[in-house]
Amino acid sequence: MSFYKNMYSPKLIELFRNPKNVGEMPDADVKVTEGSLACGDMITIFLKVDEETKRITDIKFLSYGCAANIATTSIMTELVKGKTLEEAKKLTFKEIVDALGGLPPVKMHCAVLSIDGLRSAIRKYEEERGIVEVPELDESFIRSRLRRIINPRLGRDIVSTGIIEKISVHEGIVEIDVNMPEDQEFAGYIKEEIRERLERLPNVKELKINFLGG
Repeated sequence: MSFYKNMYSPKLIELFRNPKNVGEMPDADVKVTEGSLACGDMITIFLKVDEETKRITDIKFLSYGCAANIATTSIMTELVKGKTLEEAKKLTFKEIVDALGGLPPVKMHCAVLSIDGLRSAIRKYEEERGIVEVPELDESFIRSRLRRIINPRLGRDIVSTGIIEKISVHEGIVEIDVNMPEDQEFAGYIKEEIRERLERLPNVKELKINFLGG
């Protein structure tokens, strides 16, 4: 623990030991996962938003990473809980660092990741409810969404690792061929993440996910 005391602020150590707003949210309005197992840090953000006021009524997170990853995401949730989506969008990684009493340069990416996760969750919420315009539904857009899904076995996204065999889009029907057996480890997770990223978008009428491996 002396290593942590020399490297981290007392506030960061406190939140590492006792993080706030940690856990799953089964009734979340939106859920996103950001980060990369390749660099060792991932977070899942859950949001509950008041439909009329667009205020964040609840926010929770899961962290798969180091002490700084846990603490930065914890403080982020405290800073935005109760704020409107527009107010939450303005939060910066510097404000997170200041609220923690500082952060080692090698851990600044953790503060950036917490902001990326928050903004990704807000964007997903707004797209699904037609608050902001969703880009044209084509293969390029679908691939950009799928690049944010990490294959836990390889620690990289499912597009760059070649798992996505084919994407076809026609009149709002999206069909994705996944080059792996459906009973393979993490196949269920990948399928769920694809649905989370795409299924509730207003211009997606139907989503078909085909696992090709036997």
